[in-house]
Order: sequence, then structure tokens, then C-alpha cells
Amino acid sequence: MTGPEPENPPMPSPAVLVLVLVQPVTRAEVARLCERLTALARRAGPGPVTVDVGGVGRPDLAVVEALARLRLTAGRLGRGIQLRNARGELRRLLAWTGLDEALTAPATLGRALGPEPGGEAEQREEALGVQEGVEPGDPAP
Repeated sequence: MTGPEPENPPMPSPAVLVLVLVQPVTRAEVARLCERLTALARRAGPGPVTVDVGGVGRPDLAVVEALARLRLTAGRLGRGIQLRNARGELRRLLAWTGLDEALTAPATLGRALGPEPGGEAEQREEALGVQEGVEPGDPAP
């Protein structure tokens, strides 16, 4: 005998989006990879896209460029990317190019490409969120 249906049945877990990169990754393939990522992202629910880089063999700057462009594409779609099977040589190359944190840290959705908080104001510009106080007796500007 079965009981009554629960009021809030469990939701199926969202499908993990996985884009697999294999050797060779060339600069000519970057646009096609971005199109594949866009198609994957539009078919699935929210969440980051996992990029499996275990099959790229010896990584080079074309792989780094592809990953950077995939990160930008995912950000435009409101998603982040996570790397799977990123080995030492790829991690060192990402660190050398300065992209290690941008591509290996989980992105906060909605802030994947946003401005960094707490920047300094340009010369002759007031910093945002700063209100200038006036003391009694100060001359007018």
C-alpha cells in the first residue's frame, strides 16, 4: 500500500553540462566550440558548464584561448565554467597567462564577467558610494 503523494515531490537534479575538448584544439575551432557551448547551455537548466580538458594532450596557447573564449561565452549566457581533468601542465600554462583563477575557480553566476567591487576612482572622479560632508562655516565651492 502506498501513501499519499507528497506536496512537493523531489525535483530531478539538473543535468550536468559537459563540453569535452580533445586534441587538437586549434584557433580555427574556437568559434565552433563556443557555438557548441551555447547550444548545450540553451538545452539545459541553470548552472555552470563543465569543460573536460583531459583529452587535449599537451596544452598550448590555442587551448588557453579556447578556454578563455568559452568562459566569456558562458558568462554572456549567465553561467560559469568549471574545468574537469585539468592536469599540471595545463594548470601551469593557465597560471603563466594569468588565467588560472578565472578558469579554475568556480564562477559566481551573475558575476562571472561583472566588474570587480572596490576599484579606485579615476583621476578627478568621485568614488562611487562616497558622500561628501559639509561642515558648518565651510566656504561654498
